[in-house]
Amino acid sequence: MGRYILKRLLIAIPVLIGISFISFFLVRLVPGDTVTALLGSNYNEEQALILREKLGLDQPLIVQYGLWMANVLQGDLGYSSFTNQPVATALMERLPITIELTVISVVFALIIAIPLGTYAAVKRNSPMDYGASFFGMFGISVPNFWLGTIMILVFSLHWGILPSGGFVGLAEDLGGNIRSMAMPGIALGTAVGAVVMRMTRSSMLEVVGEEYMKMAKAKGVSQSRWIWKHGLKNALIPVITVVGIQTGYLLGGSVVIEQIFSLPGVGRLALQAIANRDYSLLQGAILLIATTFVIINLIVDILYAYLNPKIRYD
Repeated sequence: MGRYILKRLLIAIPVLIGISFISFFLVRLVPGDTVTALLGSNYNEEQALILREKLGLDQPLIVQYGLWMANVLQGDLGYSSFTNQPVATALMERLPITIELTVISVVFALIIAIPLGTYAAVKRNSPMDYGASFFGMFGISVPNFWLGTIMILVFSLHWGILPSGGFVGLAEDLGGNIRSMAMPGIALGTAVGAVVMRMTRSSMLEVVGEEYMKMAKAKGVSQSRWIWKHGLKNALIPVITVVGIQTGYLLGGSVVIEQIFSLPGVGRLALQAIANRDYSLLQGAILLIATTFVIINLIVDILYAYLNPKIRYD
């Protein structure tokens, strides 16, 4: 197992370098640059040249990339061109909020999706199965930004039971934190729940038809034990893959939800960096999200061994 983890980590290095290379050049294809954004209406060619030289933007792009990567390998992500704050510090301040939003979304999705998908498979063609199918279609079809907006209109403006935006720290006020994160978590997690539910149902249908499941039922195993111990554990193997991938997508998808609900997370910070052409901050955010995605997929692979002992890693 240790060799496998080390191998995966080594493979992740060129992946992350490739992501950093592509994103570095893509963001610079957008019209305008950091200097234009900084100077604004006071822009003139002389000041622009001085500022570009100061920020190192007068050098060829490949040289800029090489210098940036050399600093990254030393743990230095640079400084924000707008706030002069270290990028690493800015990201670490915002990361807990994005992680909390992602965790809440995934937990909400799993609590709804796995029981619903399991019982939909066991009670195939029943009203519960049809209800699960409706939830799956609804969750996949409805954009999270639209769902978030409707939730604000209903629960905040109409009923007034939840705040429309803002963030309350977990340590500051537990109840306030739950209230501020409830709607963003549900809006972001609904689509994930729909995907996981459909995969759980499909996987469980295959497992239910296996011979060992028929044998267990013939031996008089209780319904709950037959479903949860004999069936679900094996059905979860492909489901975990989907959950891992969807969790990675949530980190990127949180940009819109954080903006709608005014959550000061990494996604909203990246959006601000794009608007300000803050290259260092944007590059740091992309690299952080990509690294987290790789780590999540590594954790998913390790969980395979627990759920299926037949899996062995060289």
